[in-house]
Amino acid sequence: MTLKFGLANILNENTGNVSGNVSTTMFGVYIVTIKDIAKACGVGVSTVSRVLNNKPDVSEAVREKVLEFVEKSGYIPNNSARDLVKSSSDAIGVIVRGMGNLFFSSILKTVSTEIDKSDYTMVLHFIDSGEDEVKAGAVLEREKKLRGLIFLGGRYDYSPEELSIIGVPYVCCSYSNSFGTLDEKSYSSVTIDDYLTAYNAVKHLINLGHRRIAALVPACCDRSVSQLRFNGYKAALKDSGIEFDESLVMETGGIYGLNEAYEGTKALIERDAAFTALFTASDSTAIAAMKALEEKGRRVPDDCSVIAIDGLNISHYVSPTLTTMVQPADEMGRECVKILLDILEGWGENRHVRLETALREGGSVKSI
Repeated sequence: MTLKFGLANILNENTGNVSGNVSTTMFGVYIVTIKDIAKACGVGVSTVSRVLNNKPDVSEAVREKVLEFVEKSGYIPNNSARDLVKSSSDAIGVIVRGMGNLFFSSILKTVSTEIDKSDYTMVLHFIDSGEDEVKAGAVLEREKKLRGLIFLGGRYDYSPEELSIIGVPYVCCSYSNSFGTLDEKSYSSVTIDDYLTAYNAVKHLINLGHRRIAALVPACCDRSVSQLRFNGYKAALKDSGIEFDESLVMETGGIYGLNEAYEGTKALIERDAAFTALFTASDSTAIAAMKALEEKGRRVPDDCSVIAIDGLNISHYVSPTLTTMVQPADEMGRECVKILLDILEGWGENRHVRLETALREGGSVKSI
């Protein structure tokens, strides 16, 4: 109740008793309106509006009085109400597909920071990995009168017809339309080369002497990132003269869940298919796989080396430290916002950026 009475006192000190005109929430906390500020300061509503929007034609004394009251009262502008009467807003929507994806949190932090630096605001919306990000984006675009969209995670196989419901510029962050039919001039993307990154990860194991290399992937043929990384795995084996062995591949059911990776690794071991190294499609699944290996009596890296893709901060703190191909999450987030702002401000057009990954050596890999 301290906040309620404290705010009421501020109002009473300035006006005698105007608390009856102050809006309240269901929790009983006072919400100050422009009318309250105007009455408290003895000026008109239009004057308060000019002060809050930094307009001229207001005396310095009045401006200082209004701003002092605003600071004391904790007034928060009602942007939602303002946007309802505007034909457009200054908002950029960010749709995050897959709330459990730890890699997205690093990108999202940078995206939020970069949007805050601009004259735009961010509208964040989370959906499950099985939901349609395009439909979610279209709904958000209309509800919030968005200027642009950033899709963080999504399908790799959209058609122009499916994307026609989006009426603003958009950037695909961390993925591209590798299996779809979109015209590259119609959208933007910022991602890594998933095929090449997986290829380089497996080649690193091969260069250390490994020949029996298992793979833990969500799916081999899902027309998505998993398929690209699986194809990179196969290509690295082929280019090194190593015959592909289907018994060394475990699919976890199309998702990157920890439990699925844990159970999948145990099932792979129980196949009795001997392998000296394991390539996993993500850091999080690698961490789950390492637990399964240890529980099955396979020491990492003495009995089995493990390598992954992502570069999550948490992978620094597993024992042994995970060897991984690091995605440049910060750069990815900055590039997405830059591309979209360039388009919105008329400085650029749709473009596609492919960022490089880098091997981060850990203790989960050894030569044999």
